[in-house]
Amino acid sequence: MYVVAITGASGVIYGIRLIEELLSSGKEVSAIVSDAAWKIIHFELFHNCKKPSTMKEIISLRGRGYHPNNLKEYNNKNLFSPIASGTSRFEAVVIIPCSMKTLSGIASGYADSLISRVADVALKERRRLILVPRETPLNLIHLENMLKAGNAGADILIPAPSFYTFPVTVDDMINYIVGKALDLLNIEHSLFERWGKGE
Repeated sequence: MYVVAITGASGVIYGIRLIEELLSSGKEVSAIVSDAAWKIIHFELFHNCKKPSTMKEIISLRGRGYHPNNLKEYNNKNLFSPIASGTSRFEAVVIIPCSMKTLSGIASGYADSLISRVADVALKERRRLILVPRETPLNLIHLENMLKAGNAGADILIPAPSFYTFPVTVDDMINYIVGKALDLLNIEHSLFERWGKGE
């Protein structure tokens, strides 16, 4: 089982696409969406015309099929959820996108939400934690927080697009970042063509 958290930063489509890809590969996913992230989802994906309130509703609106039992959703305020404990046997946590506020909490060990708590659990239990920070330019505090999180065991995946894959659409650029996250999770995918393929 994989935990995917979406926080209040631009680029929420990265998290949604990762959830879709994990589900399509038959993985179980526990999703957490912060209150701020819901507002950004409504704005960036639906232009405030539709306001879905669950990830299942979003995936349905986007026409993606999946086994409904493979997706569980938890409220970010629910610190009593199973994934808040180290006894929960999840494989990895991906926070995509990761806001600077969430990064700061993780780097400081301040677990005041389910998202920051499950990240803390991943670090203390020596499980994979992938952070996809969405901010630019970065100030010294941001960089120091990334360094602290990295030194504690997190992987920092900057959502920088690749141009050697010759992207044509925005979806191509999104798929590249999602594919890089799947690579870190050791999950096979075909979201982009790898360098040197066919040589």
